[in-house]
Amino acid sequence: MSEPTYPADTFNSPTPVLSVSPVALPAPGRAVDLELRVSAPVSGSGLPVILLSHGQGHSHNLSSLNGYAPLANFWAAHGFVVIQPTHLSSTTLSLAPDTPGAPMHWRSRVEDMKRILDQFDAIEDAVPQLLGRLDHSKVAVVGHSMGGHTASLLLGARLTDPEDGTEVNLTEPRIKAGVLLAAPGRGGDALIESMAESFPFLTTPDFSQMTTPTLVVAGDKDASAHLTVRGPEWHTDPYHLSPGPKSLLTLFGAEHGLGGISGYDVAETTDESPERVSAVQRLTWAYLRTALYAGDSAWGSARAALTADPDALGTIESK
Repeated sequence: MSEPTYPADTFNSPTPVLSVSPVALPAPGRAVDLELRVSAPVSGSGLPVILLSHGQGHSHNLSSLNGYAPLANFWAAHGFVVIQPTHLSSTTLSLAPDTPGAPMHWRSRVEDMKRILDQFDAIEDAVPQLLGRLDHSKVAVVGHSMGGHTASLLLGARLTDPEDGTEVNLTEPRIKAGVLLAAPGRGGDALIESMAESFPFLTTPDFSQMTTPTLVVAGDKDASAHLTVRGPEWHTDPYHLSPGPKSLLTLFGAEHGLGGISGYDVAETTDESPERVSAVQRLTWAYLRTALYAGDSAWGSARAALTADPDALGTIESK
C-alpha cells in the first residue's frame, strides 16, 4: 500500500528541530511539578502549538514526555511547536497508588493541559530559543489512547464524575482543533465489566457536545479486547457520536499502536509499519494545518490524494 502524496516540496526539506526537556512548571496542589518536553523548529515565527497527551502503554518511558518521538519530531520539523507533559498517570513518576486521582488521573491530565496554556510565557522564558515565536491563538491538542480521552474532554466531550455524580465540562476554548488517536469510545455496555469497575470514569462519556473541529484516527484491527466488547468500531465513536465538523481516518490493518507512533522500534507495537506511521504523521499534520489556518489547502489535497490512490493505507470520511 502506498502513502498519500503531497506537493513535492512539502516534506522534502524538514527544518532541524530543537528539543528541550525537562521544562518544569510549578504546580501547587499537584503531587509533583509538571514536567514538559518542548520540541520546535529552529527557525520561524508565529508558530502554531500542539499539546500532545501520552497514553498508558506497557513500556516505562513511552507514557511520559519521552514518548511519541515519531510524531513530535515530524510535526516540529514541519512548523509546529510540540509540548508534551508527563501526566501523573505515568509510571516514570512512581507515585504511591493512593495518590488522589490514581491510577489514571483523568481530571489531572486535563488540568495539565490547561496549566500549559496558562503558562506559555513561563515556557518561553524557560526555553529562550522560543521567545516571541509562538502563536498563542493557534493551539491544537492530540492524544493517543488514554491521551485521546484527555484530548476529547478538552475538545468538548463530557462525562459524569463517578465520585459525586455531577456532569464534568472541561472544554478548553483556547484549543481550536484536535486529533484523537485510537481514543476510547462510548461507555455503558460497550465496556468489559472489569474495565467499567476499575475505571468508572470511562462508563459515561458524552460526545454530543464535542463541537471543536477534530480528526478521529482509528485502526480497523484495533480490537482493544481488554477494554471493549465492540471491537475496532469502538474507537470511531468520538466521530459518529459527536456533531461536525469532524473527520474520520480509518487505517487498514492498524492496531492500537497505529503502526508505531508511540516510539521508534517499540517492542509493544503489534502492527509495526513505517509506512503507516508516515501516513499518520502527514495526514494529522495536513488536518491541523487546515484546521488552524483558514483557506489552507493541505487537508483537501491530502484527502484527494488518499481517495485517488488504489493502494491507499486507509479511508477518510467527514461531516
